[in-house]
Amino acid sequence: MFLVKFLQSKIIRLLNSKKILRIFFYYHKFFNNKGLKDIGFDFSNKKNRKFIVQDIINKQNYSSYLEIGCFDDELFDAIKINRKVGVDPVTGGTERLTSNQFFYKNKEYFDCIFIDGLHTFKQVKKDIENSLKFLNKDGIILIHDCLPNNFYEQATPRCQFTWNGDVWKAIVECRTNKDLDVYTCYADFGIGIIFNRPNKNLLKYKSSNFSKIKFIDYHKNPYDLMNIVEYEKLKNII
Repeated sequence: MFLVKFLQSKIIRLLNSKKILRIFFYYHKFFNNKGLKDIGFDFSNKKNRKFIVQDIINKQNYSSYLEIGCFDDELFDAIKINRKVGVDPVTGGTERLTSNQFFYKNKEYFDCIFIDGLHTFKQVKKDIENSLKFLNKDGIILIHDCLPNNFYEQATPRCQFTWNGDVWKAIVECRTNKDLDVYTCYADFGIGIIFNRPNKNLLKYKSSNFSKIKFIDYHKNPYDLMNIVEYEKLKNII
């Protein structure tokens, strides 16, 4: 087990090294990017995730919190709540496991779950599905990095330091589910919100494989596709 975790740590550090990122940047630049300009998202004057998560916990009187992907505990340490669990295979939190390993053995339910682990569609989709299994009634799932501002911020493999990954695709797929109520808060690189209740704004988007949808579709009209709301409106929705 120690060897596996050691190798996981080394691989993650290698993939995030400057040389590897530069190689992938030029790969995307020459083969994948279609010359799309920045969308224009500006999060500089928006509430950050520390404020939003704690504010929701306080207003809803939540008592339990799970965070997937803690890294340096920037968010995890800031959250004040009776019970909190943090999961990360490399550093931070309370459980040194991948999210898949944690959910496989977990039996605990949570009021608020914040997903900020591996920023790929496949893994985020799995984290959402697993989180729904352990979400208390009237609980909430929050997902970080849902609003990339340009092609490179969402390109996979990762090609730069600022990276949302293709988390946005998981939000789009969830928005087509009639049993999930899904929004994206315009704050802190985009915070997805999922309620386990009937969808109030069902997205009609046909795809047999959401991992294959193109960034250009997102780029055309992210506000409708992602159901973007300001935090003040989100508080009323909650």
